[in-house]
Amino acid sequence: MDIQSDAVVAPLSYSKGDRGGVCIAQSLKIPREPKPGEFDKIIQRLMETSNARGVIMFANEDDIRSVLDAAKKNNQTGHFLWVGSDSWGSKIAPVFQQEKVAEGAVTILPKRASIDGRNKKICANHLRISIWKINKLFFLSFPGLEKIGRDSSYEQEGKVQFVIDAVYSMAHALHNMHKEHCPGYVGLCARMSNIDGKELLHNIRSVNFNGSAGTPVIFNENGDAPGRYDIFQYQSTNRSTTEYKIIGHWTDQLHLNMNEMHWTTGDSSIPASVCSVPCKPGERKKTVKGVPCCWHCERCEGYHYQVDEFSCELCPYDQRPNENRTTCQPIPIIKLEWHSPWAVVPVFISMLGIIGTTFVIVTFVKYNDTPIVRASGRELSYVLLTGIFLCYAITFLMIAAPDTAVCSFRRIFLGLGMCFSYAALLTKTNRIHRIFEQGKKSVTAPKFISPASQLVITFSLISFQLLGVLIWFAVDPPHIIVDYGEQRTPDPQNARGVLKCDISDLSLICSLGYSILLMVTCTVYAIKTRGVPETFNEAKPIGFTMYTTCIIWLAFIPIFFGTAQSAERMYIQTTTLTISMSLSASVSLGMLYLPKVYIIIFHPEQNVQKRKRSFKAVVTAATMSSKLTQKGNDRPNGEVKTELCESLETNSKYNHMFVFSICTLFFLKKCIISHYLKDCPIK
Repeated sequence: MDIQSDAVVAPLSYSKGDRGGVCIAQSLKIPREPKPGEFDKIIQRLMETSNARGVIMFANEDDIRSVLDAAKKNNQTGHFLWVGSDSWGSKIAPVFQQEKVAEGAVTILPKRASIDGRNKKICANHLRISIWKINKLFFLSFPGLEKIGRDSSYEQEGKVQFVIDAVYSMAHALHNMHKEHCPGYVGLCARMSNIDGKELLHNIRSVNFNGSAGTPVIFNENGDAPGRYDIFQYQSTNRSTTEYKIIGHWTDQLHLNMNEMHWTTGDSSIPASVCSVPCKPGERKKTVKGVPCCWHCERCEGYHYQVDEFSCELCPYDQRPNENRTTCQPIPIIKLEWHSPWAVVPVFISMLGIIGTTFVIVTFVKYNDTPIVRASGRELSYVLLTGIFLCYAITFLMIAAPDTAVCSFRRIFLGLGMCFSYAALLTKTNRIHRIFEQGKKSVTAPKFISPASQLVITFSLISFQLLGVLIWFAVDPPHIIVDYGEQRTPDPQNARGVLKCDISDLSLICSLGYSILLMVTCTVYAIKTRGVPETFNEAKPIGFTMYTTCIIWLAFIPIFFGTAQSAERMYIQTTTLTISMSLSASVSLGMLYLPKVYIIIFHPEQNVQKRKRSFKAVVTAATMSSKLTQKGNDRPNGEVKTELCESLETNSKYNHMFVFSICTLFFLKKCIISHYLKDCPIK
């Protein structure tokens, strides 16, 4: 920082910016007539760049003293490192009663030498000029020719040598001009009677002689003499007093004795004075306009790293900045691990499901010819159990480390298990619906209700799923990708690349969409056949299965797609999908097959062949039972019985025994439902 006084001309010029390793953070001026509080404002301005502690002052003694006093009043004693020009030098007046705040100040003073005592005269071509005639330069009055030296009674003023050298410079310049323009002429010739100032200046700048102190007197192109300075520091001595001590000098270059320098901190190291502290690694400099040595440090945020001290750049998409943000490094690649809690739960459920499904299949195979197994439709049951098994098994493919083979199997089996299951259930419910719808119209059996026909229908439905998978393989062959956007968290240190199969959400919906369509259609048929008596078919268990399955998948959709933006997307979606498929399979397994297995193993007495009835009798009984149930809800018990019996007696197609059986079945059912056994017309 630099402080200038309007009342003093700065002895050297400078420009803002970096100059020889020195940078000026602020440049302040002291008014010629400062107002009260002006110096306090200067100190406050200096504190705006508090790290820039060095203050260079080009000011007169009074202003220097006022600045020191303001620093003392603002409790900044010991904060600033003062550097004073030769107007401060080694004077006592500026630091009087300001010793503490001025301690450590470094000042300069032109190098001086005492002149030996002898009569000084200048002679140039018989032109004698007595130096003592210019007595005003010394602020002294001399009666005549006097001697001023170390052995004289007068104390030399410090600038005597410079006055002498200045006079000699003029004399040498005039002498050289006289030799050039008036050779051999005594006194001034006509050529020198009217001297041009520029010519005289040129001759003055061209002189070269040894001065009064024995040092060469020369001038550069700007007219400046070589700088020769003594460097002082205002120090506190061991006797608790302060004094100026020479710590170095400048003659053509700096000579500084660092061991002689003392600071208020007591530390021998040089105190730091910077406008801004160096930025940390990973921070860029934002310079203050017009002050290149002052800057603000801005951290490279997000996925940016520090390219140089002034700029940050974005890392490549597959990389992230290192901890100190000085370079980029590859983003770690992860996948769903088997030991992860997100994988342990689905695998556990799948293992239980596979064990349960295998047990049911083994039981059905062992008791393949028993009435319960045959009545459940063995062919479709095995197809359905295969689909349930695949629904459980897909969990292992979804968690396995992705590669081309795993991705291929995922595409094939992701929707195939559900397609097997719901194609078989749809065929079953459709068969039941067609049978009883046909029974309302005639007693002839509908077409395609044989086991072979049911298998053809089922596999036809499954073939559409396989055809879609083949088209998918042809259009977009399976491959793996690393998704760096899924877990691109705000904190780069938590960013991860996810290794996964290239299966988009749209592809997943298309793969499962056909199976979901089969599931919805099957649910519609289950609703249509909900009124069919459970004595004759599995309509109601299938209905309950489909209702529960629909609830599971309705819960799956918002969870799966609602976490699309989550950083845990891979874990949540994989776990949700696998558990949903396992639960769907468990519902089918539990509601459709566990009751049958329970009877087969624990109650074999119920697994017996009952009286066979023709399709005609079964359909007629179920149809009449449905009609009577509907009428019985609206009429008294006796009226229904009479209408039913009369209706059947007039029909010559049925014998009396069958009519009696139908009437008995109806009334027993009504009595059980209404819990009015005491009012039952049949005892």
